Formats: sequence, C-alpha cells, structure tokens
Amino acid sequence: MDNDLALVLGVVIFAFAIPAVISAFTDGRSPRVATLCFMIGGSFIAYAVSHNPGGYGFSDVPDAFARVVGRYTN
Repeated sequence: MDNDLALVLGVVIFAFAIPAVISAFTDGRSPRVATLCFMIGGSFIAYAVSHNPGGYGFSDVPDAFARVVGRYTN
C-alpha cells in the first residue's frame, strides 16, 4: 500500500469516528464502533508515518490528499 494512500485513509476513517463518538455518548451507548474506527485510522496513520522516509508533517497532509485524489481520478 502506498504511504500517501494509507495516510489519507487513516485521516478519513479517524475523522468519521469523531461524530460517531459524540453520537454514542449523547445516546448513552458505549462507543464500540467509534473506538474500532479510531484504532484502524490511527494504525493507518502510524503505518504511513513510519514507512515514509521523511515522515509527514501537518503541512504535508493536504499535498498527500491532492496526490491521492489526482492519482485515482486520472
């Protein structure tokens, strides 16, 4: 798997987990699925950061999104 793709997938999955946690807590449920999404997203992000030779900074994330979208739309 490409490092940029892993980073983008991790960020997207991690971002989708945030509303799930809020919803679970407001409904009085335990956030099982949201916790699983946090773990999966965090694992993808950790994989991407550890396998990229220079690592990723916060300023590199939009560039990674652009590269992934550009690669898969062309």
